[in-house]
Amino acid sequence: MTTTAARCGFWIAADQRHCGTTDGTRTYLPGERCPQHTPAALAGRPEPPSASITGETEMELRPASQALLRNAIRYAEHGWPVFLLGRTKRPLANCDACKDAGAEHDPAACDCLTCHGFYAATTDRQRIEAMCEAYPRGMLAIRTGAVADLAVVDIDPRNGGALDPALMPRTACVATGGGGWHLYYRHPGGRLAPEVADHPGVDLKADGGYVVAPPSIHPRTGQPYRWIGSHPVIEMAPALVALCRPRETLTVAAPTSPTTARRAGAISSPDALLASILGAVGRAPKGGHRRALYGAARGVARMVAAGAIDQADAVAALTATGREHGQTDREIREAIKGGFRAERVPVAVERRAA
Repeated sequence: MTTTAARCGFWIAADQRHCGTTDGTRTYLPGERCPQHTPAALAGRPEPPSASITGETEMELRPASQALLRNAIRYAEHGWPVFLLGRTKRPLANCDACKDAGAEHDPAACDCLTCHGFYAATTDRQRIEAMCEAYPRGMLAIRTGAVADLAVVDIDPRNGGALDPALMPRTACVATGGGGWHLYYRHPGGRLAPEVADHPGVDLKADGGYVVAPPSIHPRTGQPYRWIGSHPVIEMAPALVALCRPRETLTVAAPTSPTTARRAGAISSPDALLASILGAVGRAPKGGHRRALYGAARGVARMVAAGAIDQADAVAALTATGREHGQTDREIREAIKGGFRAERVPVAVERRAA
């Protein structure tokens, strides 16, 4: 029986023909593509390995310090920047010098090993080894977004999240220690919202975010994060990408205090990310604005933890958004406090005089 080699189906408009090469084609949702015409190559991004991220030994949990380092290096070899969290899923505290630094201090350019949350993420083996040696009991995290060519769908069943097979094709998957799932997809490029529209309990971790990675242990349940199956990371389905695009831009009322300069490293526009997060409140169905404001507070809290926005500005923006959508000051305070508490980010919300 004779088999026909797959051919690249990319349409070359200038020549009015398909590429047609059989050299190293790989399967993508749009069809077979050669290395020059993969979605990543066309977007000017490096092509991630097609092999599965999971392997024979990386999920060994004994001894923990060796498993931490081994997994961190494996992820870095895939081009995924990694960093360490404390034992409560919160970024490690900044050093005293970084705490006292002014607005001119750029977290993306800071040389400190573990300061500024995901800004400390790296693929440098020596820095990774130093991190794991300094914090052998830390939780391993992967920075998401265009910098890693990763967009991770975060499904939380406790908040009504559920897998949609038609929308979320099989890809590299992690069962979280909290009972949810992380679906790893390649970043489609462009701006992405922090949630999947019309899918409650399903968030998206991309630019300005991170995910806890195996072999970390969940601080509440004591259960490990672990890889499920051996699927490689694939492209997002077009329908899924469409649901992750920002639907509108919300004008945020200017805070009364001076705005601290926002620096976000690989985040193309922290202000756009903030507007996208707050925009989810306006898109919430009738009766759902309070819950949406809580979700927005969690997203903004992550920006505060990463140093992308000042806490006072974050509270002012959330407050203005809550009032715009009919929330009382008490409801707004509760949403902000709850969202920041869930992300383990300290916050002070002043009670306004009646």
